[in-house]
Amino acid sequence: MAIDLLDFDTEGLAAWLVARGEKPFRARQVMRWLHRDGEADFDQMTDLSKSLRALLAAEAEVRKPTVMRDAIALDGTRKWLLDVGTGNGIETVFIPETNRGTLCISSQVGCALECAFCSTGRQGFNRNLTAGEIIGQLWHANRALGADLAAGRRVVTNVVMMGMGEPLANFDAVVTALRVMLDDHAYGLSRRRVTLSTSGMVPWIDRLREACPVSLAVSLHAPNDALRDVLVPINRKWPLQALLAACRRYVEGAARLPVGIDDDEEALPPGSVARTKWQRQGSPRDFVTFEYVMLKGVNDSPMHARQLVDLIEDLPCKFNLIPFNPFPDGGFERSPAAAVSAFQAHLIEAGFVATVRKTRGDDIDGACGQLAGQVQDRTQRTARRADAAAAP
Repeated sequence: MAIDLLDFDTEGLAAWLVARGEKPFRARQVMRWLHRDGEADFDQMTDLSKSLRALLAAEAEVRKPTVMRDAIALDGTRKWLLDVGTGNGIETVFIPETNRGTLCISSQVGCALECAFCSTGRQGFNRNLTAGEIIGQLWHANRALGADLAAGRRVVTNVVMMGMGEPLANFDAVVTALRVMLDDHAYGLSRRRVTLSTSGMVPWIDRLREACPVSLAVSLHAPNDALRDVLVPINRKWPLQALLAACRRYVEGAARLPVGIDDDEEALPPGSVARTKWQRQGSPRDFVTFEYVMLKGVNDSPMHARQLVDLIEDLPCKFNLIPFNPFPDGGFERSPAAAVSAFQAHLIEAGFVATVRKTRGDDIDGACGQLAGQVQDRTQRTARRADAAAAP
């Protein structure tokens, strides 16, 4: 079976080519054709030798994602359902804004972690995606959105690994895809514009710090272990103190990047404590983003805000408060706007940066926590839930 060239980063592709008698620099040429030009036809890769093009045609292919559904929300958010075989589909979401375009990428077919407030977790789990299937989402989005990286016309400026699945549970494939995103011969994204979100797989946070330290986001959602055990079950294995210790190691071990104005910093009042702290923290790898979904009557009280301040202490971070996005049988309600504002104000008064995420694409179920895709559940989680609901 032909290998998928999208599965390779430059180093891996160079090794594959060298094993077939080609020079290592050919990998950089092929990567530019694949990712900067979005080219899948080997005959069009005109600066490659005829013999190399023949080799690629004989032993390799570019497995282009197949679109099962393409939906555009009223606010311009676009969601693709991409076929990954055997009846499974993953969802990828593009969020356009005035000064950036963010692509939310999936890493698994479903998710095994079953966070209480997340639609993806309700669907069960089928398998990990390959590196090619992960980077293929960015490859497809660039083509669908009319990007031309070779000409400097970039549409996707930011990538967030916040789609279906827990990225660190698919570590090797995700890291390979991240390296392609950062590669100047491919997409050339800066580390500050690539964010990986995790529910808290502590040993793999440490591995990521060494392998490919991009911006880190942590799905926190609770200020104490008792509540987080319910909302984010992985907390029972790696509780908050272990998670926060890993976050500190990540911040301390990451190399400094040049300090620049971040999109979120622009919204902070000049001269404010929060803006000064933000500027002092430097690049996104020098702090952690804590994601906190706001659930009515569950984790949104002033007491919870105080516990959160005491928990985090002086860890360099920002908070991203996320209004809960409903889905069928979700079991939770969105916190009132007043409760979210009061929670945010308490964090800001304590000297933290705290933003409220805009809800985008909810009319096409493309908002945070709503991605469900099409999952042939190997865990039988959905069947067990249906049996429990039907029981007298």
